[in-house]
Amino acid sequence: MLVPLLTTFMVSSKRCSRYKNRQNATSVPEFHFILFSEDPDLQPVLSGLFLSMYILALFGNLLIILTVSSDSHLHTPMYFFLSNLSMIDIGYISTTVPRVIVDIQTHCPVISYVGCLTQMSLIIIFACMDDMLLSVMAYDRFVAICHPLYYQVIMNPSSCGVLLLGSFLLSLVNLLLHYVAVLSFSNCEDIFEISNFFCGPSELFKLACFDTFTTNIVRYCAGALFGLLPISGIIFSYFKIVSSIMRSSSSSNGKWKTFSTCGSHLSIVCLFYGTALGMYFSSSLSLSPKTNAVASVMYTVVTPMLNPFIYSLRNKDIKTALRKILSRTF
Repeated sequence: MLVPLLTTFMVSSKRCSRYKNRQNATSVPEFHFILFSEDPDLQPVLSGLFLSMYILALFGNLLIILTVSSDSHLHTPMYFFLSNLSMIDIGYISTTVPRVIVDIQTHCPVISYVGCLTQMSLIIIFACMDDMLLSVMAYDRFVAICHPLYYQVIMNPSSCGVLLLGSFLLSLVNLLLHYVAVLSFSNCEDIFEISNFFCGPSELFKLACFDTFTTNIVRYCAGALFGLLPISGIIFSYFKIVSSIMRSSSSSNGKWKTFSTCGSHLSIVCLFYGTALGMYFSSSLSLSPKTNAVASVMYTVVTPMLNPFIYSLRNKDIKTALRKILSRTF
């Protein structure tokens, strides 16, 4: 856990000292993030808050991975995708939070052009894989409930591997789409202000040196392919699930028990897309940078932190497996 923080601290310190000592000696662009607060008394509180959320996210997601890998009863497609979702959430939150903590401590929220592109690339890949995996998990529930006799045949280990690989490849396609616009970042100024605490694609596209026509095409294409399609897949899957449950001859308790297997996934879907929409609207409506940053915290920090706890609290299989691990440990 300390490795990302220490690495980020060393890089940030070097970047800050170099920035302070130079005036206009180089034309390499640099980006300045906003600080959540200029109040020196409040900054230790913010550092502690971000560090606490980061530790909670690491602990919760690592616990899910450990639980799924150690219990043979959880070696099913549903929990295979869940453990991969936890790994992606660890990568996602580690892309932003360690740097935020260091920026608060060093009072120098500066990042290089290469560092900004690297952070943006990781954010796009992890966010898109989150998006794709939620859609794949909805498909898994659709097959399990609507076609239970063919579940083992359709969702075999090879199919699960292909779905996971496909999610990763689609994330790379999304990244390449954004690079079409970002690589036009030439002949620009040396220093840019980003009204957020990380290098997100939407924040970079707001900079004046980007071609508006190209960025709009990239936004619409990426939004349609990697936003509308996964959401449509999730809605279609749950429409079929609800229709199948309503047509079944089971009792009300039986129908509710069947649908309850989707409860954790639905909660995460609502949290993920709810916070994503909040961040999108706060950015699109040109609200204050602080408001935009708070909305971004909900999406990039709070969501990965809460996901494992939603699954562990609402899922009987996970709770049973956790009890077994704790009983063996203590």
